[in-house]
Amino acid sequence: MARAATTSDAFNAIAEPQRRQILVLLRGGERPVTELARDLSMSQPQASKHLRVLREVGLVRVRGVGKQRLYCLDARGLRPVHEWLGGFERFWSGSFDRLDEYVRDLEQARREEQPDGDDQ
Repeated sequence: MARAATTSDAFNAIAEPQRRQILVLLRGGERPVTELARDLSMSQPQASKHLRVLREVGLVRVRGVGKQRLYCLDARGLRPVHEWLGGFERFWSGSFDRLDEYVRDLEQARREEQPDGDDQ
Protein backbone atom coordinates (compact mmCIF):
# COMPACT_ATOMS: atom_id res chain seq x y z
CA MET A 1 0.00 0.00 0.00
CA ALA A 2 1.41 3.42 -0.97
CA ARG A 3 2.16 5.89 1.78
CA ALA A 4 0.43 8.99 0.48
CA ALA A 5 1.52 11.17 3.40
CA THR A 6 5.17 11.12 2.33
CA THR A 7 4.31 12.40 -1.12
CA SER A 8 1.93 15.15 -0.09
CA ASP A 9 4.48 17.95 0.32
CA ALA A 10 8.14 18.83 0.64
CA PHE A 11 8.03 18.72 4.45
CA ASN A 12 6.94 15.09 4.51
CA ALA A 13 9.30 14.13 1.71
CA ILE A 14 12.39 15.55 3.44
CA ALA A 15 11.43 14.03 6.78
CA GLU A 16 13.13 10.86 5.58
CA PRO A 17 16.94 11.09 6.13
CA GLN A 18 17.89 9.20 2.98
CA ARG A 19 15.87 11.62 0.85
CA ARG A 20 17.72 14.52 2.44
CA GLN A 21 20.99 12.76 1.59
CA ILE A 22 19.86 12.42 -2.03
CA LEU A 23 19.15 16.15 -2.17
CA VAL A 24 22.61 16.90 -0.77
CA LEU A 25 24.21 14.73 -3.46
CA LEU A 26 22.14 16.38 -6.18
CA ARG A 27 23.37 19.83 -5.12
CA GLY A 28 26.55 18.86 -6.96
CA GLY A 29 24.72 18.33 -10.24
CA GLU A 30 22.87 15.71 -12.24
CA ARG A 31 23.37 12.08 -11.26
CA PRO A 32 21.97 8.78 -12.46
CA VAL A 33 20.09 6.62 -9.98
CA THR A 34 22.87 4.01 -10.03
CA GLU A 35 25.42 6.53 -8.71
CA LEU A 36 23.03 7.79 -6.05
CA ALA A 37 22.29 4.24 -4.92
CA ARG A 38 25.99 3.38 -4.79
CA ASP A 39 26.96 6.52 -2.87
CA LEU A 40 24.16 5.97 -0.35
CA SER A 41 24.77 2.21 0.00
CA MET A 42 21.25 1.30 -1.03
CA SER A 43 19.77 -0.77 -3.78
CA GLN A 44 18.78 0.84 -7.06
CA PRO A 45 15.08 0.08 -6.45
CA GLN A 46 15.27 1.80 -3.04
CA ALA A 47 16.91 4.86 -4.56
CA SER A 48 14.32 4.91 -7.34
CA LYS A 49 11.47 4.91 -4.82
CA HIS A 50 13.01 7.83 -2.94
CA LEU A 51 13.57 9.72 -6.19
CA ARG A 52 9.96 9.12 -7.21
CA VAL A 53 8.74 10.70 -3.96
CA LEU A 54 11.11 13.65 -4.38
CA ARG A 55 10.00 14.09 -7.99
CA GLU A 56 6.30 13.97 -7.09
CA VAL A 57 6.67 16.85 -4.63
CA GLY A 58 8.78 18.89 -7.05
CA LEU A 59 12.19 18.57 -5.38
CA VAL A 60 13.94 16.77 -8.24
CA ARG A 61 13.59 16.69 -12.00
CA VAL A 62 14.54 13.90 -14.33
CA ARG A 63 15.63 13.90 -17.94
CA GLY A 64 16.44 11.07 -20.28
CA VAL A 65 19.82 10.89 -21.96
CA GLY A 66 19.84 7.83 -24.17
CA LYS A 67 18.97 4.88 -21.95
CA GLN A 68 19.95 6.73 -18.80
CA ARG A 69 17.77 8.93 -16.60
CA LEU A 70 19.57 11.81 -14.92
CA TYR A 71 18.17 13.38 -11.77
CA CYS A 72 18.81 16.94 -10.65
CA LEU A 73 17.78 19.09 -7.73
CA ASP A 74 14.89 21.49 -8.23
CA ALA A 75 15.41 23.78 -5.25
CA ARG A 76 12.27 25.76 -6.07
CA GLY A 77 10.37 22.93 -4.40
CA LEU A 78 12.09 23.82 -1.12
CA ARG A 79 10.60 27.33 -1.09
CA PRO A 80 7.77 26.40 1.34
CA VAL A 81 10.34 24.93 3.73
CA HIS A 82 12.55 28.00 3.39
CA GLU A 83 9.64 30.36 3.98
CA TRP A 84 8.50 28.42 7.03
CA LEU A 85 12.01 28.35 8.51
CA GLY A 86 12.38 32.07 7.85
CA GLY A 87 9.83 32.67 10.56
CA PHE A 88 12.34 31.32 13.07
CA GLU A 89 15.28 33.36 11.82
CA ARG A 90 14.77 36.11 14.39
CA PHE A 91 15.17 33.52 17.17
CA TRP A 92 18.43 32.25 15.66
CA SER A 93 19.70 35.77 15.06
CA GLY A 94 18.95 36.70 18.65
CA SER A 95 20.74 33.61 19.93
CA PHE A 96 23.80 34.33 17.78
CA ASP A 97 23.81 37.96 18.89
CA ARG A 98 23.76 36.86 22.54
CA LEU A 99 26.52 34.33 21.89
CA ASP A 100 28.64 36.99 20.17
CA GLU A 101 28.14 39.35 23.14
CA TYR A 102 29.10 36.56 25.58
CA VAL A 103 32.30 35.79 23.65
CA ARG A 104 33.24 39.49 23.60
CA ASP A 105 32.65 39.67 27.37
CA LEU A 106 34.88 36.62 27.92
CA GLU A 107 37.64 38.11 25.77
CA GLN A 108 37.43 41.41 27.64
CA ALA A 109 37.58 39.63 31.02
CA ARG A 110 40.61 37.63 29.86
CA ARG A 111 42.41 40.82 28.78
CA GLU A 112 41.62 42.48 32.11
CA GLU A 113 42.98 39.49 34.05
CA GLN A 114 46.35 39.57 32.31
CA PRO A 115 48.88 41.90 33.95
CA ASP A 116 50.47 44.52 31.66
CA GLY A 117 53.59 43.25 29.93
CA ASP A 118 52.80 39.59 30.72
CA ASP A 119 52.91 37.39 27.59
CA GLN A 120 50.68 34.62 28.93
